[in-house]
Amino acid sequence: MVGITNKILLAEIRRQQQLSQGIVDGQTAISTGKTLTRPSENALAWVQVSDIGRAQAQQAAWQSNISTGTARAATAEANLDEMNTLLTRAQELLTAARNGSLNDASKTAIVEEMKTIRTTIDSLLNQKDYNGVPTFDDGQSVLVPVSRGLNLAVVGTRQEVSEGIDVNGTPMTLDGILGQSITALQSGNDANVVAALDAIKAAQNHVVLEQTKQGVRSDRLDVIGTRLTDIDIDLKERRSNLESTDLTEVISSVSAKLLQLNAAQSAFARINQQTLFDLIK
Repeated sequence: MVGITNKILLAEIRRQQQLSQGIVDGQTAISTGKTLTRPSENALAWVQVSDIGRAQAQQAAWQSNISTGTARAATAEANLDEMNTLLTRAQELLTAARNGSLNDASKTAIVEEMKTIRTTIDSLLNQKDYNGVPTFDDGQSVLVPVSRGLNLAVVGTRQEVSEGIDVNGTPMTLDGILGQSITALQSGNDANVVAALDAIKAAQNHVVLEQTKQGVRSDRLDVIGTRLTDIDIDLKERRSNLESTDLTEVISSVSAKLLQLNAAQSAFARINQQTLFDLIK
């Protein structure tokens, strides 16, 4: 039975307030799905959740880098594929130009299309996105952190794509090869056109090799991205196990506390002829 001395009165009020707070906490846990909201509830679990939270933040940064890198890699692959297609067209044009039956208008049209191919390939090499980030890095590939201790080059450099093309033992640039082809077409010299055709073939082989390298970069990004996703799922599960609500347990606890509070308030009211709220006032 609840006594009526001031000391016991205050103790009973505090006990009922604790029950009320426990009920509120339980209801919050049921509605939010989380039982761990303060370090005092479970210090060890709180430390573990904090550690997992930091790991998740780092994972999110790496995944963001993977996403950006994948977008850049896809653009680089698309541009290299377009260059490959344009160089195939350049070979067709040079081969057609060797047809002795072409009139001057047709030869002029071939030269103009070759100039367009040269301009388009230059644009593909120097393309930038809406943020001003180039499709191909300049001078040296930028290394992007994608995991602990692992930095990857997501695209090749403009120089790797366009320079150092071996044409019969002579290193040439992609633009230089295309310029040579246009000059050969304008000269009308068949030997020059044949030499230009060989150079275009060498340029295409070089671009195909760069496509292969870019494909390897893209594959590595995909593999690491998948691994990061798996780790993220594992972290979420571990965090959920630590802080999520066990509905059966919490509902049972809230129900028991409600019964205790109702019984305590009824007894308290009968003994003191006033409610708990009156006493709190």
